[in-house]
Amino acid sequence: MAFCIQLVLALLMLLVETAIAADIPKQKAPTMADVLAASKPGDWRALDPQRTLYVELASGRVVIELAPNFAPRHVANVKALARERYYDGLAIVRCQDNYVVQLADPDADKPQLKRKVHHAKATLPPEFECVLDPKLPFTRLPDGDVYAPEVGFTGGFPAARDPKTGKMWLVHCYGMVGAGRDAPADSGGGTELYVVIGHAPRHLDRNVTLLGRVVQGIELLSALPRGTGALGFYEKPQQRVPIRAIRVAADLPATERTALEVIITDAPIFQELIESRRNRREDWFHVQAGHIELCNVPIPVRPLSAQSARK
Repeated sequence: MAFCIQLVLALLMLLVETAIAADIPKQKAPTMADVLAASKPGDWRALDPQRTLYVELASGRVVIELAPNFAPRHVANVKALARERYYDGLAIVRCQDNYVVQLADPDADKPQLKRKVHHAKATLPPEFECVLDPKLPFTRLPDGDVYAPEVGFTGGFPAARDPKTGKMWLVHCYGMVGAGRDAPADSGGGTELYVVIGHAPRHLDRNVTLLGRVVQGIELLSALPRGTGALGFYEKPQQRVPIRAIRVAADLPATERTALEVIITDAPIFQELIESRRNRREDWFHVQAGHIELCNVPIPVRPLSAQSARK
């Protein structure tokens, strides 16, 4: 009899606990909007003017963050080219659908007409990859990758690395900026630049020197008319898009700079952001993927906050 009473009491307690649990709403996993709304000023970093490039077009300004940790010689050379006004008056000569736009000298193949390089270098040895630096923070994606043993983010850039070879390299995601070249590996140096405007062409990884990423103004490039020539080159001079100037942000007065800040990719909040994209919790989604590809993880950028500006 006592056993039956105990059993009944246990069942009653279980029913009560179940009822209470049913009344407590399950905490909804955060969306990316939730993650960003909960971010603190310390989760963001201001762009370094010495590592920022402005491409001035008639339609507006394209802001590029440079990556000297991966391509120090190319970054230094592009800055030198900008400072000697090499790019001023050149043009966007190519816009290939779902691939890249290319900034170059339209007369590069004409020795008498091509733009002269004065203090910078016309070509450089390639910087397709570099020595894996264990001191660089690396936020590794939990999901696999078909192009590299490990992928993730370092210093605000999508990157890959191979612990066995001790190498790391930047990855061709949307908005990445590279130095164009011909067939020889050492035929580039920054006199021609290209920007990815389509689905990530990862087959280019470690075949081109990547040196930065567009952090604002990519729509000024991705919305350009597509070139009708082979590989998307513009066939008529009037189709080209003039480059008014390319400047290093540090060379402009503070009042003329574009004040932006980027989320810190080695901060804990960025891990939360990754998870919010691996499993989408917005009401529209009924199935969560549980995985994410490197180039599908956004790296948020926003206007510099007043608090960050006072740092």
